[in-house]
Amino acid sequence: MSKERLAVLLGYLQNQRLEINNLFAIIKNTSTENEEKTVYLGYMLHNLYCALEDLFKRVAETFENNVDDLSRYHRDLLRRMSFELPGVRPALLTAQTYRTLDELRRFRHLFRHAYAYQLDPRRVADLQSVIINAKEELDADLDNYNRFLTAESQKKT
Repeated sequence: MSKERLAVLLGYLQNQRLEINNLFAIIKNTSTENEEKTVYLGYMLHNLYCALEDLFKRVAETFENNVDDLSRYHRDLLRRMSFELPGVRPALLTAQTYRTLDELRRFRHLFRHAYAYQLDPRRVADLQSVIINAKEELDADLDNYNRFLTAESQKKT
């Protein structure tokens, strides 16, 4: 693994975290008091997962940890972020963060593909609460990965 590839991933991680934090702030401050706000919150939850998944794709590409089965791409990509590849990279996500993000992934799939489905404000609010409560653990996971990438890039000098 070249120092340059690690630097690109490290920069991407840091930039993507700004986007993720912005989405968390919007999610935290959005209510489900009416259908329009519920749909907006659903859209922001969808966008949060997409931002996280973009980061996961970058990690997979950098460490050549590609997902082969396209029918299970989203599920497998997230799952792979929860385990270590010995001698290649540590896990990016703890088991608890993985479970929370898997719930968000399932919602994202529903939101993206259920065109005639009306969102249940209670279920969206419940997911909002779960995601907001998971932010601290997700931040810790991303901090740990940032430290790993920084240490690896310094070894390459």
